[in-house]
Amino acid sequence: MSRERNTFNEINITPLTDIFLVLLIIMMVIAPLLDQQGLNLAVPNNVEVQDVKQENKLISVTVSDDDKYYIDSQEIDVSQLESTIQSKIKDFPEGLLILAQPEASHGAVVKLMDKARNVGVTNISISES
Repeated sequence: MSRERNTFNEINITPLTDIFLVLLIIMMVIAPLLDQQGLNLAVPNNVEVQDVKQENKLISVTVSDDDKYYIDSQEIDVSQLESTIQSKIKDFPEGLLILAQPEASHGAVVKLMDKARNVGVTNISISES
């Protein structure tokens, strides 16, 4: 009794094609989300800080080396920062000027930017004081 064995001469690529199609769909869904990460920043032109302060249409917030916030030389607590900016934005329609001292942390500046965006400030400038 001899049994004949059927041999496969071709590879079935249907499962492989299915895997590639699933990976393609995943990449198509994820690709638009990758563009939306990070901050949209425009590189400003060189402007003298004295000129900006003289216009007096910007709220000037100083971020000190020990990550404290000052508006008009008065220290503002982090918890009151958002409400203070919201009350002053009516008098200063041009936006916010962040004067960061050289040793101020990046996190303190970003926190200030977030709080300003939460109350509706659309123009934010950053300068080293």
